[in-house]
Amino acid sequence: MTADMSVIGLLINASLPVQIVMLLLVVASLVSWSIIFTKRRLIRRTLVASDDFEAAFWSGGDLNTLYRSATRAKGGSLGMASIFELGFREFNRAQQAGGSSPDKLIEECRRAMRVAQMREVDRLEQGLATLATIGSTSPYVGLFGTVWGIMVAFMQIGSQQTATLAVVAPPIAEALIATAMGLFAAIPAVIAYNRYADKVVRLEYRYDGFSEEFASILQRHSRAKPGV
Repeated sequence: MTADMSVIGLLINASLPVQIVMLLLVVASLVSWSIIFTKRRLIRRTLVASDDFEAAFWSGGDLNTLYRSATRAKGGSLGMASIFELGFREFNRAQQAGGSSPDKLIEECRRAMRVAQMREVDRLEQGLATLATIGSTSPYVGLFGTVWGIMVAFMQIGSQQTATLAVVAPPIAEALIATAMGLFAAIPAVIAYNRYADKVVRLEYRYDGFSEEFASILQRHSRAKPGV
């Protein structure tokens, strides 16, 4: 009887450990692609929102008007607007409460903006650790299936005392499929992780720069007059 050497046939007729390995790799690949598409949309939205807000902020408009626009944004403020919103809210609260020196007031605003920035960066980084884990472990999971398939091939050679192609081809083929599936799961995850991690770092640098610039603006306002 001739063994079914098609990919589907090899998957169906593979040994149980190799089938488990392949199932794990399929699940890992699906999770990876789900994170990739979700993170792509989120980072794109954050970049567009930050670009739009930065353009509005540096256009010289009224800060109170910009603040009201940020608070009324559908779905809440995003990216740089969120940092501005919390910083300006803290500035207004401290101004109304009074009793704080300009330096203390600005320090409170910086603290509020740091909290907002940490929250925004954490939201952007969610899922990246999973991509890194899938990218680093999938080749080894596939390698386990490869080793098992080769071991089965040698066991069949020993039991039948023959090394014909018909004996060794199926287990070797399923072993190579496990390797290929491991790489298929790992490569997109690694590429996406490196790309998105770089974008998050760049956004974080922009947030740092904006926070410092905005703190300087608030400091000038706090020394010039009691309100904005």
